[in-house]
Amino acid sequence: MSGLISSVSWVKRGVSARYPNKYVLDEKELERVSALARIELEDARTELERAHEAAKSMGRGAEGDEADDADDENAWVDDDNDAMDTDQDPPAVPKEKKDDDLSEYKLDEYDNEAKVSGTGPFSNIKGLTYYRDNDEDPYITFKEEEDDEREDLEVLPTDNLLVAAKTEDEISQLEIYVYDESQENLYIHHDLMLPNFPLCLEWLDFPPASSSTPSDTSTKQFGNYIAVGTMDPEIEIWSLDVVEAMYPDMVLGRPDKTAAHIPTPVGTGKKKRKKMKQRPLSDLHHVDGVLSISWNKTHRNMLASGSADKTVKLWDLSRGSATNSEEGSAAASAIRSFAVHKDKVQAVHWNEKEPTVLLSGSYDRTVRTFDSRAPDAGVGAVLGADVEALRWDPWESHAFYVSLENGLVLNFDARTLPSNLNSPSPSRFTLSAHDGAASALDVNPHIRGCLCTGGADKLVKVWNVEAAPDGKPNVSMVASRDLEVGKVFSAVFSPDDPLTVAAAGTRGKLQIWDIGSNFGARKTFASKLAEAGRILKEKEGGGIVGVVDEADDDSDGED
Repeated sequence: MSGLISSVSWVKRGVSARYPNKYVLDEKELERVSALARIELEDARTELERAHEAAKSMGRGAEGDEADDADDENAWVDDDNDAMDTDQDPPAVPKEKKDDDLSEYKLDEYDNEAKVSGTGPFSNIKGLTYYRDNDEDPYITFKEEEDDEREDLEVLPTDNLLVAAKTEDEISQLEIYVYDESQENLYIHHDLMLPNFPLCLEWLDFPPASSSTPSDTSTKQFGNYIAVGTMDPEIEIWSLDVVEAMYPDMVLGRPDKTAAHIPTPVGTGKKKRKKMKQRPLSDLHHVDGVLSISWNKTHRNMLASGSADKTVKLWDLSRGSATNSEEGSAAASAIRSFAVHKDKVQAVHWNEKEPTVLLSGSYDRTVRTFDSRAPDAGVGAVLGADVEALRWDPWESHAFYVSLENGLVLNFDARTLPSNLNSPSPSRFTLSAHDGAASALDVNPHIRGCLCTGGADKLVKVWNVEAAPDGKPNVSMVASRDLEVGKVFSAVFSPDDPLTVAAAGTRGKLQIWDIGSNFGARKTFASKLAEAGRILKEKEGGGIVGVVDEADDDSDGED
């Protein structure tokens, strides 16, 4: 695998610190990191013990070629019986010979040498100049280097940050980009290493409680953070205003004693190697990869997550670590757990207009929407394929979109959905968007009825949804483009520019598409932009902005 970007998230202008801080490992941070390291060491030891026991039990139960060969344990030993050659001691040197060798240096007369006062630059100590501050010393240039580095890390209030979850050569990391819209410039600012393959991202401005100390929200009310879901059953929250960070600011759902990833074998004989027992579910944490995260913009301390363990969980970011006597958890635990699906939960999303209402979609080919205070009273819809992505419509509090594995995009009215999934649940309209999975979906927060999709056919498409007199919306495609990112995994509208989309996929490239460069798009959305009080600036070029690569210099001018 050469590289891919699985998810992309925007950061609004003016939110990021102008001069990000460098990571400092002080006493308080060392204490927090040590607690996380102890958890990881305990997990590693438990995994090793379980792996050893599983290997032993598998060996005893295997048959034929799969049986353990006791004679192979020493197969790696070198069969060469010859003793390894050793260095021989050097021949002894007579004492008389030693004295002759040292006599030329006249060591006996060393203390009798006359001391001549020097005339060099250091002969008179009064000639030295002492500076109390290094800034005053003209020969020290560290300050100039620090100023240059500080300037390189500067993020202007007119810049956007973009966070990309990238995996290349089995190394996973967060790449933080700076996008200057006025200069059409995109470059990597810094990166953060991840422990496992990232699956989803969600930006938030709520400062999470430390994983080792209680939070003090009175001193800091806002921040710049990114929540990351990976193949591990945990959620890591990193500060985007700190560079060269070693550990996340908070970890959600990391239990000490139950995080071992070695499943227990079941069955006998050869079946032991093929059939494994799943880890038991827990209401306090996920036990499988986190596939989706959604931050509640109204109740800013609330985070929702959907997992491959078939559950949806709620997290309170204002709570620090609390040790649980039953499972020995030293990380933040979930406050609620919902088992509303029968298969992996691929997507979750909070309703901005109704902040307690949550929407979820699953591989069981259903979507569910429910009030987190009363999940049993929810409603849902049965679909014809697995869910890839879903979004509430910010312009209609009761409407939402769902994209499916078969390339369709459906629009539903939650008020008309049944509580019993055995009943039919027709959509308001169905859109055949892509050939293959429609893996990316977003709704424009600036222009009513503007939709963006991306799919396995490597295309990013923009759609216009117009209300009709008969109540059934009219949908038309405005623009379609291959952004050369491979199969599209993420396509997201900018939080500041009405017709700017960031897209990424299997080629590991992040591309910015200015849809306003398309004449048809400008004409279609002109009236809606005017209603929203937006002025669209016409720009030169093909409307694509990416990171400049030396290998691609020859093709930069191609549209």
